[in-house]
Amino acid sequence: MARIVVIDDNEAICDILSKVLKRAGHDVAVANDGLVGEQTVRAEPTDLVVTDLIMPNREGLEMIQALKAENPALKIIAMSGGGRVRNLDLLQLAKRCGADRVLEKPLDRAAFIGAVEELLAAG
Repeated sequence: MARIVVIDDNEAICDILSKVLKRAGHDVAVANDGLVGEQTVRAEPTDLVVTDLIMPNREGLEMIQALKAENPALKIIAMSGGGRVRNLDLLQLAKRCGADRVLEKPLDRAAFIGAVEELLAAG
């Protein structure tokens, strides 16, 4: 059983992902903004972070960089419904910031679970 932190300002997405991950046997914590998410990850050993990129209080890109600087081994899945910053795709920026996988919303459930299990197996 892995500890996974889901961070998204959309409570419905947090609820759905939390249920999917719990059904797969994982311990799940949820946060609704980047700042609280970062604090939640730091509070207990965490195996995987699943985060949105556009959120209040702390953007996902900034949070990914901070978490990877502290713990380069931490696995991170970044997700976004799209968007661009200075003509760069947000998901590609997330990879450059340290995300191990990027997924486009709306998420495909099988692809999501596959990415989670692959990253956890890679340890």
